[in-house]
Amino acid sequence: MVTKCTLWPYLADIDRQANEMYDLLIEQMKKAEGVTEELKEQNQLEWVQRMGNIQQRAREIVCNDLIYV
Repeated sequence: MVTKCTLWPYLADIDRQANEMYDLLIEQMKKAEGVTEELKEQNQLEWVQRMGNIQQRAREIVCNDLIYV
């Protein structure tokens, strides 16, 4: 891929897909689990813990589906 100059466009596309998938997963998980701005105002520590958990799970899904394939 390096000699054909296709590596960088390929990696840029994978990066774009991974970021889009990550953002979508975060929003879907937040909605499904009731992690809202209201929760953030009422109980910041719980919000941080739940968001950290959601982010870690989303990273794991993205890596397993796109990166480690």
